[in-house]
Amino acid sequence: MTLWLVLLVLAAIAAVALAALYNHLVQKRQMTHNGWADIDVQLKRRADLIPQLVAAVQGYAAHERSLFEEVVEKRNAAMAVGDDPAARGAAESALSRPVAKMIAVAENYPELKASGNFLELQTALAETEDKIEMARRFYNGAVRELNTLIQSFPVNMLAGGFGFKKRDYFEIETAEKAAPSIDMGADAS
Repeated sequence: MTLWLVLLVLAAIAAVALAALYNHLVQKRQMTHNGWADIDVQLKRRADLIPQLVAAVQGYAAHERSLFEEVVEKRNAAMAVGDDPAARGAAESALSRPVAKMIAVAENYPELKASGNFLELQTALAETEDKIEMARRFYNGAVRELNTLIQSFPVNMLAGGFGFKKRDYFEIETAEKAAPSIDMGADAS
């Protein structure tokens, strides 16, 4: 009788431990989903700002048609990629380069630099880039925690069986790496 009681207690402890490990995995997976959703919101906000920025610059620099077409093409490609962090990061990096070039082109047009609409768009884009960076850090931290848990003993023996898989980090080349910084302030003349 005592042996059965001990076995029953051990089985109950094992079941509670298994449930706790499973719930911890679920919590970490939800953090990565939440982080990805935050990134997605900011990337969509950025994608919505880009056509407005193109329209503002296009009126002043009509001869830069190929650059505007490249921005639109890269924006559409980034929007079409989906939720794969590696592919989305590559597409967003590819988009950052022509957008940075477009802002650099604007430096040659003092009237555009002084335009309130352009300055508002540029400020909104800069704020969005900062929010993307913060969301990326949160997501990558959540991915690091999930991946570490999945690879740690004894969870690694159970995670695969429950359908938990490693997630990819979200890497994106920022506009600062793609182009020189631009001072949109008043001319120093």
